Amino acid sequence: MKLSYKSAGVDLWQADRVKRQIRKLTQPSAFHRILANRDSFGGFFRLDQKYKNPVLVSSTDGVGTKLKIAFMANKHSTVGEDLVNHCVNDILVHGARPLFFLDYIACGRNSLAFVPIIVSGIASACQRVNCALIGGETAQMPDFYREKEYDLAGFIVGVVEKEKMIAGRKIKPGDQLLGLASSGLHTNGYTLVRKVLFEKVGYKLGKFVPELKTTLAEELLKVHHCYFSSIFHHLDKFEIKGMAHITGGGIKGNLVRILPEKTQAVVDLDSWKVPNVFGLIQRLGKISSPEMYRTFNMGIGMILVVKKSDVRELTFRLSRIGETVYHIGEITRGRREVKLSDLSQC
Repeated sequence: MKLSYKSAGVDLWQADRVKRQIRKLTQPSAFHRILANRDSFGGFFRLDQKYKNPVLVSSTDGVGTKLKIAFMANKHSTVGEDLVNHCVNDILVHGARPLFFLDYIACGRNSLAFVPIIVSGIASACQRVNCALIGGETAQMPDFYREKEYDLAGFIVGVVEKEKMIAGRKIKPGDQLLGLASSGLHTNGYTLVRKVLFEKVGYKLGKFVPELKTTLAEELLKVHHCYFSSIFHHLDKFEIKGMAHITGGGIKGNLVRILPEKTQAVVDLDSWKVPNVFGLIQRLGKISSPEMYRTFNMGIGMILVVKKSDVRELTFRLSRIGETVYHIGEITRGRREVKLSDLSQC
């Protein structure tokens, strides 16, 4: 028997067909700042001359083991949105507007067919924030990934005027913390979630859970919320001194990153209602509260640090455009750390 690349598990013909499909999907996200780059080895992007002292802000991330839920549910249309939204939030905290995005998809055997579905989600999420999907890479790795499985990563570049960069340096005692609600788990903690719900308890993905008012599949695949459209146009109207995207490490692990020396953030855990999905996981897994707050966002996906005089008006404006906003704490003098009320051992 003669060997070929295809018999080894890599189908170049199908890969070419998928690339043609992807090219059609990415066209709507192309605009005047993208230079013609068909079949080139890199993407070309022209920076607008309106910026006086531009600083490029970049970030890269993946979707983690949330992909395992997508495989189990055979639903691949939302993980691309998760990827883009996560990356957009990461540069938004510095006041950056997204410019362009690239994706990387590594495929196991018989998973190439999912790629156009994934990229469709990526393209849609990019369009919503006026970000160019400038390129990407699809790699067939049948000996590395299981059949009908894949991995997904993204890379984003944004821009901000140097004098408008947000880095937390202006944060001082007396400033207040506003927490914006998450849409659920977002993209963190899924290894523990799967351990509890599927291995320990034996739930099926299609199980309807009354306290969630939906199935596990629908709950666990809720799209990571993007805060860009709600927050960005308020940056010129309010002095937002710092922002923290609450991902792996929870509130303590992320909020501390923007605190100046000799300041601490005091977060009141009674100031918002933790979504039921977290209570379900904690109860079934017999997980301690400190562990929950280290692992999950617990219902707060983004934290803003603002002046006390701006709390009421900013809360009103963000609420009016669909965000659920909580006044969750304040900045005080002290050692550079985050204190969670009633969870001092976190």
